[in-house]
Amino acid sequence: MEVDAVKRIGIIGVGEIGRAIVVGLCDGGGVPPEVFLSPRGARAAAELSERYEGVRVCAGNQEVVDRSEAVIVAVRREDRHEALAGLTVGGDKVVVNVMAGVSNDDLRRTLATDAALVRAIPLPAVRERRAVTVTWPSHPAVNSLFEHLGGVLPVADEAAFDVFSALTGTLTTHYSYLATLTSWATGHGIASDDAERYLRSLFQGVGRALSDETRSLRRLAADHETPNGNNERIRTTWFDPANVEALNKALDDLLTDLK
Repeated sequence: MEVDAVKRIGIIGVGEIGRAIVVGLCDGGGVPPEVFLSPRGARAAAELSERYEGVRVCAGNQEVVDRSEAVIVAVRREDRHEALAGLTVGGDKVVVNVMAGVSNDDLRRTLATDAALVRAIPLPAVRERRAVTVTWPSHPAVNSLFEHLGGVLPVADEAAFDVFSALTGTLTTHYSYLATLTSWATGHGIASDDAERYLRSLFQGVGRALSDETRSLRRLAADHETPNGNNERIRTTWFDPANVEALNKALDDLLTDLK
């Protein structure tokens, strides 16, 4: 399949990631591809088809496959057998597997297809075309798709892909960290809305600083600290070697399960 040939994209499973991909494709300027959605997540699919002219809801998953050149499988891991049972996927298709913890070998057994299979880790920010998507194996059509959605990072093998997948598992921990800071401030008499507003502003600024790729993450941390200052104190007393070791162990355990 040539890079420029992907004009018809199917999505099986219209959850958070499926919706984000549709929005990113259709709000990105230029001529968007035709998008065919499965009836799974019927409400979200219907809303997207009403919002975008080129988005259609199909009667079933086989119709999604038949109408599409590239098919994105975005169902939950535990729902995959029910959602994909009995589908016929021709060898001329490319299937993009965005299911966490589901290998391409597993998916190939489920689909019994010779089609090209590519794993990918799209993040919700693809809706604004601001997220780098990790892919394996590298495939020109899939790379082109995700390059349009914010960038693509093809990796050399599935072991590397699993490492990036484990890193993705830290996302909600970041939100919970901020929620914990909010609760701490509330316990000291600050209104919850005020604490949350301040923390959102504080860490949105951190996010913008991350766009400066001329500085490493360690350099950014150093640039935001002063010797014996408040930031250094929290980093060295709370995020100490024991906490670093605990985080590394949690990631190692997750990586073992992903393999």
